Amino acid sequence: MQPRDFSLYGAVDLGARQAAAQRRQQASGPEQSGPVPDGATSGVIDVTEQTFNTDVVERSRTTPVIMDLWAEWCEPCKQLSPVLEKLAAAGGGQWILAKVDVDANPQLSAALQVQSIPMVVAVIGGQLVDGFLGALPEAQVRQWIGQVLAAAAKMGLAVSAPPGSDDTLDEPGEPAMPPAYAQAREAMERGDYDAAAKAFEAELAQSPADTVAKTGLAQVNLIRRVSSYDEAAVRRDAAEHPADPDAQAKVADIDLAAGRIDEAFDRLLGLVRRTSGDERDKARAHLVGLFEIFPPRDPRVNKARSALSALLF
Repeated sequence: MQPRDFSLYGAVDLGARQAAAQRRQQASGPEQSGPVPDGATSGVIDVTEQTFNTDVVERSRTTPVIMDLWAEWCEPCKQLSPVLEKLAAAGGGQWILAKVDVDANPQLSAALQVQSIPMVVAVIGGQLVDGFLGALPEAQVRQWIGQVLAAAAKMGLAVSAPPGSDDTLDEPGEPAMPPAYAQAREAMERGDYDAAAKAFEAELAQSPADTVAKTGLAQVNLIRRVSSYDEAAVRRDAAEHPADPDAQAKVADIDLAAGRIDEAFDRLLGLVRRTSGDERDKARAHLVGLFEIFPPRDPRVNKARSALSALLF
């Protein structure tokens, strides 16, 4: 399994590739439902590297999936896992708990950049959502799950936050699912990225600080750019013009869309290091624009931001 086969950052890979797969399935006839994973009816399933795409990525398109990354030797995991399992069972199907044994699934653990366990993250519509490390008290876990459900509703999934949850992702009085988000999601699923961009732009016109809309628009714009590139020509041009920010930015776009995130960031950081003036400004601006594609506090973005700051200051 190659990590790039499943993008954890949503529209970058899944919007472009999975939507196309869905259209092919629709064209070939009614989709046949596969077997229900053991434990799915209780809201808890065990996930492996082989089942990740189906049980996490695909499932997250209709139901939020919360991943519990654990190991048998981890004592804090033994404190947290029962709490998560209890909340999943009480959730009434609002979300699925996917348990991943990191020792048994080293490649998946590496792709998720697991450095400490227990580690909990969520996947919504194929997009990774910030989680937490360590065995938090049940009240804090409930609060975070409420935030996950609120984010899922804003992204167009038919969920509602549990009563009494402390939902910090919605503004007071804001609808759980703005129409623009449903429109954007439907447009992306049918491959109409221009319409998806317009929906996100409409939402941002109403709520300029909406981080979900900003991320969605950045992802859609990346897909639109990459779909217009001739990859062979772009790579040849970049090789012949190593100081051209436009040429290097296109290769960075292609690499990032294919899941080669570090390579994309390093290419533009190298250009910032080698150039000055307008070329350097263009490289910096494009790199910062790529940062917007990822969830807040993403570790790869944090690393690249630190490197960029060191180069600029």
